[in-house]
Amino acid sequence: MAQSVDFDELIGRQFRLSAEVASPSQQVKTEKSGLFGELPSDFATPLALVINELVTNAVEHGLAGRAGTVWLIADRSEEEDGEELLTVTIADDGVGLPDTPHVEGLGLQIVRTLVTSELGGTIAWHPRDGGGTAVQIRLSLAAR
Repeated sequence: MAQSVDFDELIGRQFRLSAEVASPSQQVKTEKSGLFGELPSDFATPLALVINELVTNAVEHGLAGRAGTVWLIADRSEEEDGEELLTVTIADDGVGLPDTPHVEGLGLQIVRTLVTSELGGTIAWHPRDGGGTAVQIRLSLAAR
């Protein structure tokens, strides 16, 4: 049985630091909602890396030098079949997605690989209601 960590405690501080490091001269607000709860440490490490990269991306590309907000939202739910799911959303109120498909940089390629291979989940980018971008990660917590 893998060791568990309180992911909310771990990610709360990291979330704020990621935004600050990516934007030393910008006014970036961070807002976290929902609970991640206890997660196995072998699951928590790649998830923390993914969140760090997506927050950095939201600040550098989404907010693109202007003031704004980055949200981190966790939602644990249970499917009808009893499978426990974790949905993680990183959103910003920045410039939004580009009109033309863009080439993913190395950071986003690594994020996609970590989500699909290491975490066995899915990741999708969407326009955020009210402007900006939302990235949604869906993960199964079954057999962890």
